[in-house]
Amino acid sequence: MPRTRFLKALLLLSTTLLLSFTIQAQVKIMTWNLLNIGKSKTDEQIEYIAKVIKQTDIVAIQEVVTNPSGAQTIAKLHEELNRSSGAKWDYSVSDPTVSSPYRSERYAYIWRTSKVKLKGKPFLEPTYQEEIEREPYMATFIYKGKEITISSIHTLPTKHQPETEIKYLKFFPEIYPEHNLIFLGDFNLTEKHSVFNPLKKQGYVPSFADQKSSLRQKCIKGDCLASEYDNIFYHSEKNELVKATPIMFFEDFEDITIARKVSDHIPLMITINPL
Repeated sequence: MPRTRFLKALLLLSTTLLLSFTIQAQVKIMTWNLLNIGKSKTDEQIEYIAKVIKQTDIVAIQEVVTNPSGAQTIAKLHEELNRSSGAKWDYSVSDPTVSSPYRSERYAYIWRTSKVKLKGKPFLEPTYQEEIEREPYMATFIYKGKEITISSIHTLPTKHQPETEIKYLKFFPEIYPEHNLIFLGDFNLTEKHSVFNPLKKQGYVPSFADQKSSLRQKCIKGDCLASEYDNIFYHSEKNELVKATPIMFFEDFEDITIARKVSDHIPLMITINPL
């Protein structure tokens, strides 16, 4: 092979390997409020949810019902992922949140075991459980030797002032100073609200801006999204955001009312490089 062709081939190989390494050095994290996930979800809906989740490496799920069907349905979802995705997954379901019996829920994490490893045991964060009705569910994952600690939350409904709960998140970096924290979930509030300013001043950046994530009851002139409720906050000095992807799953359904039986929120997913 002539020297010029050899060098071009070597350069192409090097570029391909570098691109492959870059892609492998990324982890995908999803948040999804799954609307009272429990016995109300049919087998067909569980299959569809698994189809969406298999795009990611870690998914944080909010609104798991507290009765036994909640954990059972997450287990069925886990089984479906293992059956249909060609990968192995693991999962964890929280205990019911403790502060309010009227709004008590469970959370869940499901993760791809070939991509990340769980460190320790996920837990409901106890520090502000008297101030936050559905206290955050926290889990630490190891990805290529780097740790990511996710804090998943479902705050009070908008009319009940979720900012009265969100304001406590600004203390978490001090409580967990060695952790690469990612705050995500259904905040029932836009990231533009001033309650997020203390987190932003500490270096935490919202992955999504002007991104509505809750579904309307009916689409209006093709607009099916209602409010900016869900988001993912990451520390800009500890992570590189590669991509932020809203997943418009409702477009797979003929009617918004059918999509809403899966969820009244779209999932949000980010691709990051932990630094």
